[in-house]
Amino acid sequence: MKCTVHASKHCVIGTADKRLFSSFVEQLGRCVYGGIYEKDHPLSDENGLRTDVMKLVKDLDVPMVRFPGGNYVSNHRWEDSVGPIEERPVRLDLAWKALDPNTFGIKEFMDWCQKVGTEPMMALNLGTRGIDEAKDLVEYCNHPGGTALSELRKSHGSEAPYDIKMWCLGNEMDGPWQVGHKTAEEYGRLASEVGKALKLYDPSLELVACGSSNSDMPTFPAWEETVLEHTWDIADYLSLHMYFRNDENDAETFLASSKRMDEFIETVVHVCDYVQAKKRSSKTMYLSFDEWNVWFHSNEQDKAEPDWKVGKHLLEDIYTFEDALVVGCLLNSLLKHCDRVKVACLAQLVNVIAPIMTEDGGPSWAQTIYWPFYYASKYGRGEVLDIRLDVPTYENHRYGEVPYADAVLIYHEEEQELDLFVVNRSLNEELTLNLDTVGFGQQLNLIEHIVLHHPDLKASNNMDNPDRIRPVQNKVEKDQYLAPKQSWNLLRFSLS
Repeated sequence: MKCTVHASKHCVIGTADKRLFSSFVEQLGRCVYGGIYEKDHPLSDENGLRTDVMKLVKDLDVPMVRFPGGNYVSNHRWEDSVGPIEERPVRLDLAWKALDPNTFGIKEFMDWCQKVGTEPMMALNLGTRGIDEAKDLVEYCNHPGGTALSELRKSHGSEAPYDIKMWCLGNEMDGPWQVGHKTAEEYGRLASEVGKALKLYDPSLELVACGSSNSDMPTFPAWEETVLEHTWDIADYLSLHMYFRNDENDAETFLASSKRMDEFIETVVHVCDYVQAKKRSSKTMYLSFDEWNVWFHSNEQDKAEPDWKVGKHLLEDIYTFEDALVVGCLLNSLLKHCDRVKVACLAQLVNVIAPIMTEDGGPSWAQTIYWPFYYASKYGRGEVLDIRLDVPTYENHRYGEVPYADAVLIYHEEEQELDLFVVNRSLNEELTLNLDTVGFGQQLNLIEHIVLHHPDLKASNNMDNPDRIRPVQNKVEKDQYLAPKQSWNLLRFSLS
């Protein structure tokens, strides 16, 4: 089967913001306790941070991490997570029916961010709390000194301000499961007033208003319109959340599910542009897709976990090779919409629906989905070209006509390099790739072809076999670029 990629350096979608490759750490399950923080682990540093996990995170080069939630944040008191650890109270986490010891709080998170080389994206509780608590947290974190809360931070061991620039105005406030769930009118009014207070303190802060929790919500997309009516002048981004599943065990449908992400983004963009026109505004509303991943494997086992304990084994999906292909397509979708999607957070980072897994007291390893994210983060930061594909399609009962190839092409002008990400959705045939780059007027020279492939779609990595599914260098003969059946591929070219 043949696939021709038509590209020109003059046809550009936009420049990919590095924050498209961000992630998410929530006080949920073993993401923190037993994940990034395990005080008695032999590989933990003096502060209880697992150095093996930090190495895997550093290698991903995650530019921003959202914290501390998630559903968790809507019942969270930030004051409990600061000060001497031994004096912090243990609280009930109503979102996940767990105990929250507050051992890993704001200072610990900020120290971890510095060590792994990432920036914080802090979420505010607009479920059970409001304007006062939000502005107090910003003052505690960001004000240099001379006020009660900034001096309190200093007394807690952080002389310099944290200077956190991006703030989420709540989390999934459209969801009835959320503690403090609100209507669009209620949330829009509260978010606008909180945002106003924060911008009065520092107009340079970047604020994310809550969009719909997913596109199946009965209030979507009316929620977006109402919220934007209230928050247009103070919000810089509108959030999107979506998770993907293969309950039907139908590979062809699952591999096409990035089309659902495309439709979600494009619908929200239309709503944003409608409100812009309605307000006669010159402002462009950008999007923060701050929760996305595959999530369905752990649903049944989660029900057996006992309530009210620290570090419950929740949402510990063991990802298959099939999931890695879907994640590759989802990353392509985010890149194709980089003109409007400026931030995206893979949810989550460790243990909880995550690319990195750990064993309590034992090793850590990279799941299958780690690898498409690793390479997209490394080579996806450039100009995303508006390419056209000539490739056969298949008909799907849910998504209609689906191309067998899903691809995105990144142009790095300074390095004179083209990076082509391709997922071959075909379960039966390899793809012969042809690149029509006449618009460049330069010769292509292959640097390398990296391929992620396995004959078993259900194969996975685990503690005993962490490298079962791992990218390899593909041999190229006579400029024949072949993408094996059911495979993820990165082809890197220099221009001369």
